[in-house]
Amino acid sequence: MKKSNLFYQTRQRRPEVERAEGIYIWGKNGERFIDGSSGAMVSNIGHSNPNVLAAMKAQMDSATFAYRLHFENAAAENLATAIAERMPEGLNRVFFVSGGSEAMESCIKFARQWALAAGQASRWKVISRFPSYHGSTLGALAITGYGPLTDAFKPLYTDMPKIPAPTCYLDRDNLSDHDRGLKYAEMLRDEIIAQGPETVMAFAMEPVGGASTGALVAPDSYYTRIREICDEFGILLIMDEVMSGVGRTGAFMASEHWNVRPDLVAVSKGFGAGYAPLGAMIADEGMVETVLAAGGFAHGHTYAGNPLACSAGLAVLGEIDRLDLMSNAAAMGDTLMAGMRDLMDRYSFIGDVRGKGLLTAFEMVSDRETMAPLPKALNAYDRFVEICYARNLITYSRRTRGGIDGDHFLICPPMIVTEPQVGEILSILDDSLKVFATEAGLEG
Repeated sequence: MKKSNLFYQTRQRRPEVERAEGIYIWGKNGERFIDGSSGAMVSNIGHSNPNVLAAMKAQMDSATFAYRLHFENAAAENLATAIAERMPEGLNRVFFVSGGSEAMESCIKFARQWALAAGQASRWKVISRFPSYHGSTLGALAITGYGPLTDAFKPLYTDMPKIPAPTCYLDRDNLSDHDRGLKYAEMLRDEIIAQGPETVMAFAMEPVGGASTGALVAPDSYYTRIREICDEFGILLIMDEVMSGVGRTGAFMASEHWNVRPDLVAVSKGFGAGYAPLGAMIADEGMVETVLAAGGFAHGHTYAGNPLACSAGLAVLGEIDRLDLMSNAAAMGDTLMAGMRDLMDRYSFIGDVRGKGLLTAFEMVSDRETMAPLPKALNAYDRFVEICYARNLITYSRRTRGGIDGDHFLICPPMIVTEPQVGEILSILDDSLKVFATEAGLEG
């Protein structure tokens, strides 16, 4: 490879991309890869969808940029309406951004401005969970619980309080799933009281876990109790749907599975679906009017409501509806999860399979009884990804236990995936697990 003037997170190099279509990406060397993680859980409707490209081309022929303070544009207006129509009643005001970190940063700053405008200036703390990941900007890092990404920057921000994520699969107690869900939810109530309810502004959570917890799903009882606790203390519930939203779990927003209405929602990733940088904060109308009446929202980004990005987002929503991709995500997610559970039956070092729709993952352990992680020196979270990549399957991994220990792997193909393609993914995973087991000296 020629020397690159680019740099990203490491020195690692990858093949140069030639083209992409459907669930596949080709490198310039001619190799075809299955995009088994939709990039970083982004390419929800697959690559090179002709209807999305046509919509973007039509917008390019009209206008590619119009600054929000100078002009309104039809693409942004129509996309905001399309989102509002899909959200619970009252969650109908949309603030566009270009990515997930910006969306969560916007939620935090909006929540604070709302507290000030509502005469609740003492409220400024945002409780979140550990582990968690909410973005790479400083405000989003303050509510992120993932040591390798946060520790170096802690002098630059005020670290926010955390409660344990509902990792019920690790618990070894005699509680039912229902009671475990309540146990973890009550940790929020305890933390609010410990912090002083008058200082707590919001609770931020992913309804289905993303990179930090590997598609973690809490017991059903958790979600309704969290909403009740937030209501008890007048605290805002912020749902980070950056990874789980826009259909990936089989519902437009993952929180719909539990009929929980948030106060603020962050979306991105599958919202633009890889066609353009796009994200949004979706807010309660009454809250927006309160902030605007107090002088306006003191926040913004240059590309907010960009017409080209919004034309892509509107076309993505159209394709999700036209192809009934939420139903496909639910059905193919069930098929994929069943296949991964079959792999778990055959490989003793797979300790858990979890997820919702096509946001799925499995976790490797050294002992299923104790759920102790694999030895850190194995670097399983990195090595297994490379084994899959060598077999032309792209997967996505992180360290499970706060970024320090543990190994989970997200398997999240585009929502257009078919049953034969799911079978192909599972076959490559099977082959890769055999190779990894041999290399690591693990029993199958």
